[in-house]
Amino acid sequence: MAADDSPGLKSLEALIGGSLPENLSKLSSTCLAIPANKDFHFLCNFDEFKLRIDEISGSSQCVLETIGGFCRKPMRYSGDVVGDDAYDWLVNLNDEVLQRIDLDLEDTMKKETDSKHGKAKVSFHIATIKKPQEEYKILVNNANVPFEHVWLEKKENNLGFIHPLEKLSVMDFVDKDISEMKPVEPLSLEGIPFKLVEEINDLKDLAAKLSSVDEFAVDLEHNQYRSFQGLTCLMQISTRTEDYIVDTFKLWDHVGTYLRDIFKDPKKKKVMHGADRDIIWLQRDFGIYVCNLFDTGQASRVLKLERKSLEFLLKHYCGVAANKQYQNADWRIRPLPDVMTRYAREDTHYLLYIYDVMRVDLHTVAKEDEKPDSPLVEVYKRSYDVCMQLYEKDLLTENSYLHIYGVQAANFNAVQLAIVAGLCEWRDRIARADDESTGYVLPNKTLLEIAKEMPINVGKLRRLFKSKLPYIERNVDAVISVIRRSMQNAAAFEPVVQSLKTWHPGTVENDIGGVRTTVSHGSGKVSVDVSEEQSGGFGALPSKRKFGSENKANEEVKVSKSKPACVSKPDEVIILSDDNDEYGEETSEPEDAADSVSETPFKGPDVSINVKTFGPDIIVLDDDDSDDDDDSDNDSETGDGREREVERMNKISEQQGKFMSLKPGFLNI
Repeated sequence: MAADDSPGLKSLEALIGGSLPENLSKLSSTCLAIPANKDFHFLCNFDEFKLRIDEISGSSQCVLETIGGFCRKPMRYSGDVVGDDAYDWLVNLNDEVLQRIDLDLEDTMKKETDSKHGKAKVSFHIATIKKPQEEYKILVNNANVPFEHVWLEKKENNLGFIHPLEKLSVMDFVDKDISEMKPVEPLSLEGIPFKLVEEINDLKDLAAKLSSVDEFAVDLEHNQYRSFQGLTCLMQISTRTEDYIVDTFKLWDHVGTYLRDIFKDPKKKKVMHGADRDIIWLQRDFGIYVCNLFDTGQASRVLKLERKSLEFLLKHYCGVAANKQYQNADWRIRPLPDVMTRYAREDTHYLLYIYDVMRVDLHTVAKEDEKPDSPLVEVYKRSYDVCMQLYEKDLLTENSYLHIYGVQAANFNAVQLAIVAGLCEWRDRIARADDESTGYVLPNKTLLEIAKEMPINVGKLRRLFKSKLPYIERNVDAVISVIRRSMQNAAAFEPVVQSLKTWHPGTVENDIGGVRTTVSHGSGKVSVDVSEEQSGGFGALPSKRKFGSENKANEEVKVSKSKPACVSKPDEVIILSDDNDEYGEETSEPEDAADSVSETPFKGPDVSINVKTFGPDIIVLDDDDSDDDDDSDNDSETGDGREREVERMNKISEQQGKFMSLKPGFLNI
């Protein structure tokens, strides 16, 4: 589809009485034809000149209001903005308009493609859904401190928690006599009672029902995109005779109260599929710890089935073709559509029958192979291990940026790596405060693209966006500020850049600035483990917080800035000096730089300064006079080489100490 065919663009042009390029040209002429500041204010003393300016401003404002409606953003032009400032303002305006057109065209073309191929789109994110944290007053604790398992006993040394399973043996759960067991055929979905549990009394009834049975199947639906730690959206439970779906949003504070002891009861079998994540979600949200689990996902591995997914098991054992396009649907939606209700029920409705058949198959395999270790016991061992894992909250450390997927393979220089670290800290602080995922605030792919391109003005930053990013759109000035401040601290990242470049294949472990690194022999890949030491520079976050409109006025993390961003010419060289100004001053080479009030020529201080060039257009002033280490010889696999490698890494760690002292809080904006 051509740009001229966009319905939004056609309606816009109809309103402004002409083509969009013509009106933008008219607006450009209006801004650029106005004289420079000193002449303008002098001419404003004449009535005839003021009248003409008012006419131009009125016409331009009419165009702006129409464009603002199209861009869903109020726009006004002040007559006081003239000369170079007017040019910069117009550049940013053009970028916003063209970006809006691109996004609308992209959405239109995608809808047409889906319609043409008959695809029923299932969205993983519905932007119009009100956040459950606000709708249902759900309390969360996103503070940058470890998660407390308050429902577990602490170990004597206070360095961990005691899981209920530690007092039990795997053999306590293994079925004693399988040879005579016959699988119980499941009833159809339509032939079994179903209850949507939304009230406390219904939850009490469910708890009573589960107390009377020996086994039940469980599954969870989850949303990770619109909360920092994630939210359990639904809990599906099936017995042999009934299906239940618990609306966990409406019963958030009561699920643990009524179901905690039942899930912990070692005499009751819990059947789940691929329970690795479900186990920790239950711990995090409801303080529920599972004992006596049979994981059909682990059973499929022991049986060496062709595939391990629940979709395959449903087809293989039950002849049911599950519609798995809803697996990644936005399960926050309320009321729950019928098609999603059916999907949720299917996840547990057939699990007890699959559990029966798999136990028989495992017993058969053991008889045929005459193995001393029963495959059934192996499944329970693996299921035991799944239950033993404990939830850990994601913590921001000085080195979290190194865990962003793709950053180690990006071959970034120190400036780019500093931007990655700065944006990583910025988005983490925002995500914790607003209870959003870091991926929603700023996706990894976009973060790395920003670091690669190093934009230092709003226009260049906007041109990098390929989709709508609400937090970035609302806080472009704050993001530019983060980028500029990060660039000023680039020298502190030089040791990390050098270490990433000079690692050699082999099995070498070292601490580099608090990062434990392991290089696998012959792989050329670097594994980075974050140390347990935490940074203290991420601001004070409340230990518990209710997310609602009444809290927005008191946000501890301020993410909007009103200062205008600077716009650089394509070929100029930017020097960023490390001063205390919020944005840093921009000094360019043109002859009129000395006459500009906003630009300050660089004057070297008394101390010695190294000027390091990290890119074609960026120069960062560095007051660190230490020399870079020479590359080590390619003999790190030998004993002598390994010793030299360790010595070199330790020296780099000392250099990195400067970064450790700068990093906490250096992006306070």
